[in-house]
Amino acid sequence: MPVMPQSKSPEGLEFGPRRKSFDIEEALAGEWHGGNRFVTAWFNAMSLLFPLGEKFFIDSVVHFENEIEDPRLAAEIASFRAQESTHRVQHQHYNERLCELRGYSLERFEKHERERMAWAYQKFSARRRLAGTVASEHLTAIMAHDMLTNDDVLDGANPAIAELWRWHGVEETEHKAVAFDVFLAVGGTTAERRQALLMNTFFFFKDTLRNLAIMLHHEGKLWSLREWARGFTYLFIKPGILRRVAGSWFQFFKKDFHPWQHDNRDLITTWEREQKAVADATTSVTR
Repeated sequence: MPVMPQSKSPEGLEFGPRRKSFDIEEALAGEWHGGNRFVTAWFNAMSLLFPLGEKFFIDSVVHFENEIEDPRLAAEIASFRAQESTHRVQHQHYNERLCELRGYSLERFEKHERERMAWAYQKFSARRRLAGTVASEHLTAIMAHDMLTNDDVLDGANPAIAELWRWHGVEETEHKAVAFDVFLAVGGTTAERRQALLMNTFFFFKDTLRNLAIMLHHEGKLWSLREWARGFTYLFIKPGILRRVAGSWFQFFKKDFHPWQHDNRDLITTWEREQKAVADATTSVTR
């Protein structure tokens, strides 16, 4: 008897981890995003969430791998796991060097996230934890789309750190539907994923702003109206990265929503073409 397809990814989409290295250490010591303290701290604050978050995502998806009958979705789970594991390694290095160079406490940044994840493992079912991963993957996917579409997100940023964020965004785009398809395959409901998005959005911004505030306080700028005004402008006005993703955030609440209803594989192709051009240029110079 033929197996019913469980993967809803577009035909021809194949992905896996890219083994990359980024020369970011020197830049992390300063305000690497065009000298803008708030925006630099915003990105650094997000990075501090990723290693623990990505472990949670991997665990929640892999928990159900034995219930997946579709060979294609099973292969996508393996690729999802490999990509997220690579992201963990890169952002762990990023976070450790950031804290060493700037005198931050990595333990302080991670404390609340660790406690909440321990609570989630104790209080939530495996499927509810998977719903949380689905919601978080939506948040990362829509922010990745905005970043890869609009140069102004990383305009003026250190090139090596900007490339790390773009690489991460490309891979988040590639596997944006894996957790969603697993969730559907194991009986996840619309109500569960809607509730999860509300909860995860709240904690994403709570944790990011908490980390950002710790960094600004460390630099003696927590009560600087100038820094907060620059941050508000970046997030909501120009370029307004959060304002721009609001519509995509709401799409998740549609009963028939699926991440690949928005087919943005062209962003992956464009990035890969640019990477090849840089590699070819580097090769020609070294000959």
